[in-house]
Amino acid sequence: MTWTGSVCADQPRARWVLIDTQTHALSVMHDQEPVWTFNAIALGRGGVTPSKVTRDHKTPLGEFRITEVRKSDRFHIFIGLSYPNPVHAKAAHEAGQISDDEFWAVQYATFQGILPPQNTRLGGHIGIHGVGRGDLRIHQQFDWTQGCIALTNEQIEQLQNLVRVGDRVVIQ
Repeated sequence: MTWTGSVCADQPRARWVLIDTQTHALSVMHDQEPVWTFNAIALGRGGVTPSKVTRDHKTPLGEFRITEVRKSDRFHIFIGLSYPNPVHAKAAHEAGQISDDEFWAVQYATFQGILPPQNTRLGGHIGIHGVGRGDLRIHQQFDWTQGCIALTNEQIEQLQNLVRVGDRVVIQ
Protein backbone atom coordinates (compact mmCIF):
# COMPACT_ATOMS: atom_id res chain seq x y z
CA MET A 1 0.00 0.00 0.00
CA THR A 2 1.16 3.54 -0.62
CA TRP A 3 0.00 6.91 0.62
CA THR A 4 -1.96 9.20 -1.69
CA GLY A 5 -3.36 12.63 -1.07
CA SER A 6 -6.91 11.46 -1.69
CA VAL A 7 -6.73 8.99 1.19
CA CYS A 8 -5.81 11.75 3.63
CA ALA A 9 -8.04 14.54 2.37
CA ASP A 10 -11.16 12.82 1.09
CA GLN A 11 -11.72 10.05 3.61
CA PRO A 12 -11.57 11.39 7.16
CA ARG A 13 -11.45 8.59 9.65
CA ALA A 14 -12.24 8.48 13.35
CA ARG A 15 -9.52 5.85 13.87
CA TRP A 16 -6.01 7.07 14.62
CA VAL A 17 -2.88 6.05 16.54
CA LEU A 18 -1.54 7.62 19.74
CA ILE A 19 2.02 6.84 20.81
CA ASP A 20 2.67 7.85 24.41
CA THR A 21 6.43 8.08 24.86
CA GLN A 22 6.14 8.51 28.65
CA THR A 23 4.28 5.25 29.24
CA HIS A 24 5.80 3.41 26.26
CA ALA A 25 2.34 2.54 24.93
CA LEU A 26 0.78 2.64 21.47
CA SER A 27 -3.00 2.96 21.39
CA VAL A 28 -5.29 2.63 18.41
CA MET A 29 -7.97 5.23 19.04
CA HIS A 30 -11.53 5.71 17.83
CA ASP A 31 -12.26 9.40 18.26
CA GLN A 32 -10.91 9.92 21.80
CA GLU A 33 -11.33 6.36 23.07
CA PRO A 34 -8.62 3.67 22.94
CA VAL A 35 -9.83 0.49 21.24
CA TRP A 36 -6.53 -1.40 21.42
CA THR A 37 -3.33 -0.72 23.37
CA PHE A 38 0.12 -2.23 22.94
CA ASN A 39 2.40 -1.83 25.97
CA ALA A 40 6.16 -2.11 26.35
CA ILE A 41 6.98 -0.53 23.00
CA ALA A 42 10.55 0.57 22.28
CA LEU A 43 11.60 4.01 21.04
CA GLY A 44 14.78 5.54 19.70
CA ARG A 45 17.80 4.82 21.86
CA GLY A 46 18.54 8.57 21.94
CA GLY A 47 15.14 9.38 23.48
CA VAL A 48 12.48 11.62 21.96
CA THR A 49 12.71 15.10 20.48
CA PRO A 50 10.64 17.73 18.71
CA SER A 51 13.60 18.39 16.37
CA LYS A 52 15.19 15.18 15.11
CA VAL A 53 18.27 15.22 12.91
CA THR A 54 20.02 12.46 11.00
CA ARG A 55 21.73 9.81 13.11
CA ASP A 56 20.65 11.22 16.50
CA HIS A 57 18.70 7.98 17.18
CA LYS A 58 15.80 10.00 18.59
CA THR A 59 12.10 9.45 17.97
CA PRO A 60 10.44 12.60 16.59
CA LEU A 61 7.42 14.03 18.36
CA GLY A 62 4.51 15.33 16.33
CA GLU A 63 1.63 14.42 14.06
CA PHE A 64 2.16 12.21 11.02
CA ARG A 65 0.27 10.02 8.54
CA ILE A 66 0.81 6.36 7.71
CA THR A 67 2.44 6.31 4.28
CA GLU A 68 2.89 2.58 3.73
CA VAL A 69 2.40 -0.83 5.28
CA ARG A 70 4.78 -3.47 3.99
CA LYS A 71 6.61 -6.68 4.83
CA SER A 72 10.20 -6.14 5.89
CA ASP A 73 13.09 -8.60 5.85
CA ARG A 74 14.70 -6.72 8.73
CA PHE A 75 11.68 -5.76 10.87
CA HIS A 76 8.98 -8.30 9.90
CA ILE A 77 6.48 -5.50 9.08
CA PHE A 78 7.19 -1.79 8.56
CA ILE A 79 4.52 0.91 8.83
CA GLY A 80 6.03 4.09 7.36
CA LEU A 81 5.26 7.56 8.69
CA SER A 82 5.23 10.93 6.92
CA TYR A 83 8.38 12.25 8.59
CA PRO A 84 9.59 14.97 8.30
CA ASN A 85 6.37 16.95 8.45
CA PRO A 86 5.87 20.69 7.75
CA VAL A 87 6.34 21.60 11.43
CA HIS A 88 9.74 19.89 11.56
CA ALA A 89 10.72 21.41 8.21
CA LYS A 90 9.75 24.92 9.28
CA ALA A 91 11.74 24.74 12.53
CA ALA A 92 14.77 23.29 10.73
CA HIS A 93 14.56 25.87 7.94
CA GLU A 94 14.35 28.74 10.42
CA ALA A 95 17.38 27.28 12.26
CA GLY A 96 19.32 27.07 9.00
CA GLN A 97 19.48 23.27 9.09
CA ILE A 98 17.78 22.68 5.74
CA SER A 99 17.79 24.63 2.49
CA ASP A 100 14.90 26.51 0.88
CA ASP A 101 14.58 23.70 -1.66
CA GLU A 102 14.38 21.03 1.05
CA PHE A 103 11.82 23.07 3.02
CA TRP A 104 9.60 23.49 -0.03
CA ALA A 105 10.03 19.82 -1.00
CA VAL A 106 8.60 18.79 2.39
CA GLN A 107 5.72 21.26 2.01
CA TYR A 108 4.98 20.05 -1.53
CA ALA A 109 5.10 16.37 -0.51
CA THR A 110 2.68 16.98 2.33
CA PHE A 111 0.31 18.90 0.07
CA GLN A 112 0.46 16.13 -2.56
CA GLY A 113 0.07 13.36 0.02
CA ILE A 114 3.36 11.72 -0.92
CA LEU A 115 6.33 10.70 1.18
CA PRO A 116 8.46 13.72 2.16
CA PRO A 117 12.15 13.74 1.21
CA GLN A 118 13.99 11.17 3.30
CA ASN A 119 17.52 12.46 2.71
CA THR A 120 17.57 15.91 4.34
CA ARG A 121 19.51 16.72 7.52
CA LEU A 122 16.29 15.85 9.37
CA GLY A 123 16.65 12.20 8.44
CA GLY A 124 13.85 9.93 7.39
CA HIS A 125 12.64 6.36 7.26
CA ILE A 126 10.70 6.75 10.52
CA GLY A 127 8.02 4.19 11.17
CA ILE A 128 6.49 1.58 13.40
CA HIS A 129 7.97 -1.88 13.04
CA GLY A 130 8.49 -5.26 14.61
CA VAL A 131 11.58 -6.73 16.22
CA GLY A 132 12.15 -8.96 13.21
CA ARG A 133 14.90 -11.45 13.95
CA GLY A 134 16.23 -9.19 16.72
CA ASP A 135 16.60 -10.12 20.35
CA LEU A 136 13.25 -9.92 22.16
CA ARG A 137 15.06 -9.61 25.52
CA ILE A 138 16.72 -6.37 24.36
CA HIS A 139 13.35 -5.10 23.14
CA GLN A 140 11.82 -5.78 26.54
CA GLN A 141 14.59 -3.96 28.45
CA PHE A 142 15.79 -1.05 26.32
CA ASP A 143 14.83 1.64 23.84
CA TRP A 144 16.89 0.34 20.94
CA THR A 145 15.73 1.78 17.61
CA GLN A 146 17.36 4.45 15.44
CA GLY A 147 14.27 6.65 15.90
CA CYS A 148 11.37 4.37 15.05
CA ILE A 149 8.75 2.83 17.30
CA ALA A 150 9.15 -0.92 17.77
CA LEU A 151 6.66 -3.56 18.82
CA THR A 152 7.00 -7.32 19.08
CA ASN A 153 6.38 -9.21 15.83
CA GLU A 154 3.03 -10.42 17.18
CA GLN A 155 2.00 -6.87 18.10
CA ILE A 156 2.95 -5.42 14.69
CA GLU A 157 0.93 -8.17 12.98
CA GLN A 158 -2.11 -7.15 15.04
CA LEU A 159 -1.49 -3.45 14.43
CA GLN A 160 -1.30 -3.82 10.65
CA ASN A 161 -4.85 -5.17 10.72
CA LEU A 162 -6.12 -2.19 12.73
CA VAL A 163 -4.68 0.69 10.70
CA ARG A 164 -4.52 1.76 7.09
CA VAL A 165 -2.53 4.08 4.88
CA GLY A 166 -3.50 7.70 5.53
CA ASP A 167 -4.37 7.20 9.21
CA ARG A 168 -3.15 9.91 11.59
CA VAL A 169 -0.38 9.05 14.06
CA VAL A 170 0.42 11.29 17.03
CA ILE A 171 3.69 10.79 18.89
CA GLN A 172 3.71 12.65 22.20
